[in-house]
Amino acid sequence: MHVAALGLYDFRSYASLDLDLSTGPVSFVGPNGQGKTNIVEAVDYLANLGSHRVSSEAPLVRFGAEQAIVRAAVVRNERTALLEVEINPGKSNRARVNRSPLPRPRELVGLLRTVLFSPEDLALVKGDPTDRRRFVDTLLTTRSPRLAGVRADYDRILRQRNTLLKTAGAARRSGGEGGALATLDAWDAHLARAGGELLAARLELLAALRPYVADAYAKVAADAASDRLATDCVYKPSFDLPEEHDRETLTDALAAAVVERRRDELDRGVSLVGPHRDDITLMLGTLPAKGYASHGESWSFALASKLAAYHLLRDEGDDPILILDDVFAELDQGRRDRLATLVEEAEQVMITAAVPEDVPAGLRGVRFDVRDGDVSRA
Repeated sequence: MHVAALGLYDFRSYASLDLDLSTGPVSFVGPNGQGKTNIVEAVDYLANLGSHRVSSEAPLVRFGAEQAIVRAAVVRNERTALLEVEINPGKSNRARVNRSPLPRPRELVGLLRTVLFSPEDLALVKGDPTDRRRFVDTLLTTRSPRLAGVRADYDRILRQRNTLLKTAGAARRSGGEGGALATLDAWDAHLARAGGELLAARLELLAALRPYVADAYAKVAADAASDRLATDCVYKPSFDLPEEHDRETLTDALAAAVVERRRDELDRGVSLVGPHRDDITLMLGTLPAKGYASHGESWSFALASKLAAYHLLRDEGDDPILILDDVFAELDQGRRDRLATLVEEAEQVMITAAVPEDVPAGLRGVRFDVRDGDVSRA
């Protein structure tokens, strides 16, 4: 899979940008603040309908414009499809494939696959549970696009259930009859059903991903002490899991946990159990990486996690586009060379770097120079 052509219109700093791209390594080189990351961010957004830099969509639209458009010609199995997303902050986005509108933008997910690594991904190791859940769920929907709908349903149910918990809790504290409690039972069932399916998918993905993380870390950090090479990824749920981890048993267990925490949830007005409260403990040797790993170890673990995602998708039959955004400046020469070796067989690698020397020799393919918003082939 690769992007053969990319068009940005009122996206970030670009009023209009059209690029013809090739397979293999493609690098965007220039000083910071010139628009390099905007280009690869657009490609990743088209794949996942989300930015790795911001949580809202307003910053993606060029100042003074009302909407942004990202369009790409994507080649997959020798077939080309034209994918397009129209970003409308505060309104519904729109998506098209080969100029034909899609009923929902999320139907784009899976048509273009990317794995992106950037300095922000250090939060995968050092950050909050939200960062690790986002990594797993993004990979989930890339691997199985159907789960984008499950995630959307779970988020919608969670918002409505939290609103109902606040209403029912307030009525209960004021001595009212709490009529909302009967409605809450129905939303409990919805939460358990969607949450059980999402949880089962996460556990299955983590089991598949774990050996890839271990292998990638051992290769990226090959010069580390032997007792600091072993890794593990341990799922930490917000309730006790049953021994059987299929969707039905997890749904039943989550439903029981919700009933058990009902009083606390009414008091606090928020849902306290479910996939939205879970975490993943990343282990390095015998200790959690968070709080115990050095900066270099944390960087290597985050990189290994993204490489693991890439190789998992690749081994399952689809070669995603690998995006390395300002990565090499943080790595010593040994790690740069090892990373280049690990990804040199990728069908397409997009790289951003401040200077050409930051890009390893093995990844010096087509280069674009980026300066003051002007993008030119070197």
